[in-house]
Amino acid sequence: MPEAKLMNESAPCKGNNYLSGHAELILSSFLRTTGKHLIDPNLAEHSDRALFEAGFCVLSHNDDPDPIFSYGNQAALDLFEMSWDQLTILPSRLSAEPQLREERERLLVEVAEKGYIDSYQGIRVSSSGKRFMVENSIVWNLIDEAGQRHGQAAVLYQWKAL
Repeated sequence: MPEAKLMNESAPCKGNNYLSGHAELILSSFLRTTGKHLIDPNLAEHSDRALFEAGFCVLSHNDDPDPIFSYGNQAALDLFEMSWDQLTILPSRLSAEPQLREERERLLVEVAEKGYIDSYQGIRVSSSGKRFMVENSIVWNLIDEAGQRHGQAAVLYQWKAL
């Protein structure tokens, strides 16, 4: 699914099958990259909805030179204090404070080279300026079954306010 098209779609919901095409890209690339399931395989029939409603944050950005967020599940929208429309026009670099953006860029380069990192931690900031530390996060390349890269994604399992 082309990222530009995805960014013009409304938030994941029952009416658009929770953006099942992009959800499947997130889930399948995570499995291919890490060998682990992001969502319980018993929920396969409803994995797109389970991803959006998960109790942990899932975000992705496209593969533009200045990547734009292309997905955020409800937990991510809540944590970053944004609507779907706000998130999907935001350059993902703006989720980090200015002084931490170089560190974030190094992480993304490392992920691009290695495929994924499974112990990421860093400071992020919400739209209202609330700072929080993410820990034990996984960042991976979004690569489809044909080997084409579509950006990168992250799952944030733990975070704490700073």
